[in-house]
Amino acid sequence: MGELHFHPEALIESAMEATGLNDFGELPVRPGLEALCETYERNLTDPEGRQRCRERLINLLSVRLRCERAFRDIPAVQEQQIAAPVFVTGLPRSGTSALINLLSQAPENRGLLQWEVQFPDPWPESQPGQVDPRYGYLVKALEENQDPEFRKIHYVDADTPEECCLIHSYAFSGVQLGFEIMLEPYRSWFLEQDLAPLYRYQKRLLQLLNWRNPGHRWVLKAPAHMWAIDTIFSVFPDARFVWCHRQPLPVVASINSMNREVMRMYAGDTGHLSQEDIGRAVMDWYALSLERGLAARARHPEECFVDCSQAEIAGSPMAVVERIYQGFGLELGDDARAAMQGYVDDNPKGKHGKHVYDLASFGLSASDVEERFSFYRQDPRWPISD
Repeated sequence: MGELHFHPEALIESAMEATGLNDFGELPVRPGLEALCETYERNLTDPEGRQRCRERLINLLSVRLRCERAFRDIPAVQEQQIAAPVFVTGLPRSGTSALINLLSQAPENRGLLQWEVQFPDPWPESQPGQVDPRYGYLVKALEENQDPEFRKIHYVDADTPEECCLIHSYAFSGVQLGFEIMLEPYRSWFLEQDLAPLYRYQKRLLQLLNWRNPGHRWVLKAPAHMWAIDTIFSVFPDARFVWCHRQPLPVVASINSMNREVMRMYAGDTGHLSQEDIGRAVMDWYALSLERGLAARARHPEECFVDCSQAEIAGSPMAVVERIYQGFGLELGDDARAAMQGYVDDNPKGKHGKHVYDLASFGLSASDVEERFSFYRQDPRWPISD
């Protein structure tokens, strides 16, 4: 078997052959696919990692083809209303996952679940509310194969709410798995993109998922939404945001550690890449996204936003829930309150293990982080104390 390469045309042909379909829809796949292929080609040297990433791209293309078939064959998808969605955002490792997991327990809230991220395309001839036959397969696969170290950082099961950026991958845009945006040329390519087509595509996928399993109010999350505040309001005019805050020092150390684990799982051995260069790229990426996000936020009414800190989410989660519901004029019923309180009781901090990380292993110092995030740390408006 010869050396494996990332040729866009060959990947597209493989996906069309696997699915028997050839319509990728109106949103172009080639520009993002080409940027990803060049990034993987240039930066990945581990043969198994290259194979995993190549298979991932073929799968993304295949799912995209099947979703386009569903958009065409199920007219009712276009009739689905995505009303007043709540977007949870802020720096990564600032409590966004803990908060979305909690909010999703309420009967009226609809999270984007891991199994839906993996299989957004409906099973052929399935009807709304039916169990997808692939669901059980994913449950078993995640139970048997989840990396124990990654579990400590970010616990995943089939019914865990996940980040929107994972379905952004089907648009061949967005932050992908999180490490690609630390590498060239994908990083530079993404920074030049108009994100409106990406979020319009996300809305179509939410309509498709809502047709399959109807919900009342979508609660969505991703730190990547900080790049797209203006865009989200243009696509979802009645959107509301919960902004999670935390001191940048532990954020930068923790997200670097998580990024390294994701790279290891997907890309394999990346020892040829400088941890110091990646560490600084990670720090700058999230500082830049926060700068742009806060600047965009200032252009919109403050009543569209509720702020909370990671410390509050960890220490007084139900008080944060109360603030969110009150801030957005939502009714917190007894059933929702009981469901969320039950989740808090059953999921103490550290339940899946302690995530240990340090800054120095990425060539960064506390002063580096404090200087880069001084615009944030010194602004009294944000509840960032731990």
